[in-house]
Amino acid sequence: MGRIGVGEQKGYGDGFDAEREEFADGPFHLGIAEGKPILRGLGLYHGKRGYGVSVEAHVKLGPVTLLALTQTADGLLKLLASEGQSTPGATLQIGNTNSRIKFKCGMTNFVNRWCSEGPTHHCALGVGHVLPVVRRIASLLKLPYVEVE
Repeated sequence: MGRIGVGEQKGYGDGFDAEREEFADGPFHLGIAEGKPILRGLGLYHGKRGYGVSVEAHVKLGPVTLLALTQTADGLLKLLASEGQSTPGATLQIGNTNSRIKFKCGMTNFVNRWCSEGPTHHCALGVGHVLPVVRRIASLLKLPYVEVE
């Protein structure tokens, strides 16, 4: 995502808001932050006690594209992508960025469709809707490609 100029946040689904039909995503990239980031001291990080700091921010509000590199059942690389909207709202204060992402098909349908494609734990999140570019990259690289709608 960074290579095509839409920022790049390494992310993963770390929360789901069933009432608002939103998917929370994190960690974060300064280039796609909405507002000023927060530097947060940590006494507990990913379930482990220790010390350090982390940066929290919310992804710019508006259109976003999610992109994952996974593999097929026979071991070939596969691109998995979807478009959504970064929306305002409260997020977890855990030292990671947690942005609320809304999908046209609804959160439950999105998670079921995304997970049925065998995604890896991490994905990339970029600002803007760029599926045509991702489709072209998949075509040029001759990679299997799935859009989750």
